Amino acid sequence: MLIGLIADTHDNLPLVDKAVKKLNETNVGLVLHAGDYVAPFVIPKLKELKAKLIGVFGNNDGDRELLKKRFNEYKHLEMHGNFAEIIIGDLRIALLHGDEEELLEALINSQSFDIVVHGHNHKAEVYQKGKTLIVNPGEACGYLTGKSTIALLDTDRREAEIIEL
Repeated sequence: MLIGLIADTHDNLPLVDKAVKKLNETNVGLVLHAGDYVAPFVIPKLKELKAKLIGVFGNNDGDRELLKKRFNEYKHLEMHGNFAEIIIGDLRIALLHGDEEELLEALINSQSFDIVVHGHNHKAEVYQKGKTLIVNPGEACGYLTGKSTIALLDTDRREAEIIEL
C-alpha cells in the first residue's frame, strides 16, 4: 500500500491544496497527518482527499475541540488525539507529532514499531534505526525551510521518499 505522510501544515491553505492534489494524483490508499494543522479552517481543505486521513494533534493546534468537530464533519477524516497506532497487515505504525522529544526517542528506541511517523521540527528525513523506519515528512507549509514537503510510504517495500511540492 502507498501511504501519504504530511505534517506541519500551519494554516498555509494554498500548500494544503497542493499537498491534497499531489496525494490524490499518487493514488495513496491512506494519509497520515502528524499534526500542527493550527486552525480549524484548514480541515475542510482536507475533504478533497480521496483516501482516508488519520491525524494526531501537534503542539500548535489551538482549539482542539473545534478541530475534532471539523474532523467529524467528514467520514474519511479521523482524529486520534496525541498518538495513533495504525496496523496495516503485519506493520505497526506509530503516529505522533514529536514535540515531546523524550517520548519520540523512547518510541524509536523501543523497536516496538516498524515505522514511526512524526513532524514538529520541520526537518524532512527518512532513516532506519534497528528494525524501525523513521519518517518525518517535513513541513507542508514551507515556512521555516522554504521547502514544502510531504512523504510517500510504500508499506510493501518498507521504504519512504520525501516529495517536494
